[in-house]
Amino acid sequence: MDVRGSLALLVAAWSCSFSRSSRFPHHLVPLTSRRSTCKPLPSSLSLCHGVGYGEMRLPNLLGHDTMKEVLQQAASWVPLLAKQCHRDTKKFLCSLFAPVCISELDHEPILPCHSLCRAVRDGCAPVMAAFGFPWPEMLNCSRFPQGNELCIPPVSPEEKTQLLRGDVVCAPCLDTGHGEKEFLENICTQDFALKMSIKFVSGVEGDLKVVPELRSRTLYKQDGWSEEERRKPVLWLADGETCSCEELAVGPGSVVLATGNRVAGRLILSWVRRWQRGEKELKRFSRAVRKLQC
Repeated sequence: MDVRGSLALLVAAWSCSFSRSSRFPHHLVPLTSRRSTCKPLPSSLSLCHGVGYGEMRLPNLLGHDTMKEVLQQAASWVPLLAKQCHRDTKKFLCSLFAPVCISELDHEPILPCHSLCRAVRDGCAPVMAAFGFPWPEMLNCSRFPQGNELCIPPVSPEEKTQLLRGDVVCAPCLDTGHGEKEFLENICTQDFALKMSIKFVSGVEGDLKVVPELRSRTLYKQDGWSEEERRKPVLWLADGETCSCEELAVGPGSVVLATGNRVAGRLILSWVRRWQRGEKELKRFSRAVRKLQC
C-alpha cells in the first residue's frame, strides 16, 4: 500500500508550507511476508547514510517493491533526522525502509524491537505533534516484537560510547543538494539562522561546540537570543563527537550557513552547509533573505 500521500504531507510540514488544518492520515501497511532479495544499499538513500550495512531487503517492511519507490518514500523522512528528536531515529526508520539483508535468514526479515520503536516514538512524536501531525499508524509500536525473539534493539549506553567519529554523517550535515535554497525554505521554521565564519570547533561531552567569528557573521534570524548570545554566541551540534560533519571539519575561517533551534537553553544546530559563493551571489542571497516574510 502506497504511503506517499502521508509522507508528502510530512515533508510539507518540515518546510513550513503546510496548511495547519491538514490532517495526517493513518496508513496501516502490512509487514510483507513475500519472498525478498538482497539489493545493494544505494548511496542516494540519504536517510540511511552510514547505517552500518551494505545490503537491504526488497520488498522492504513497508511494502515498497522497487528501489525507486523506496528512495521517494524515504526522502520524505530525512528532515526528521535533522530535528534530532532521538539518537536512534535513523536506526529505526532504516530498519523499515531499508531492512538489513542476511542471506542465512532469507525468509525471516529482522524487525525493529518494540523497545526501539517506543524510544523513537517517545522522542519524536512531540516534534511531529508540534507540526500538527500524530505518530502515524504505520509505525504503531504494537506491531513489533517485544524482544524475546530476534529483532533490532535500541542503542545501549555501551554501544554509544563505542561509536567512532566519522562512522555516521551527522543529520544536520547531510547533503541533500539544495544549499541556499534549502536554507531559505527552512528559515521560517527555525529559531535562528545565520552566515558565519568559524572561529573554532571543540568536543564537549559527546557534543560539538561551535564558536563563530564575531566580525564575520550575519544574523538573519535570532528569535529569543539574549544579549550575551548576540555578543558571544555558542552553537552546539548534538552528539557531534559520534558522527562526522565535513562542513565543520575544514577548520577555522571556513564560512557556513546554519539554522537551528533553542533546546534546553542551548542553541542547537539543525542544518549547516558550507558557503562557497562569491560577492555577487552573497548580495543576491542576502536580498532573498530580506524579502522573506515568516
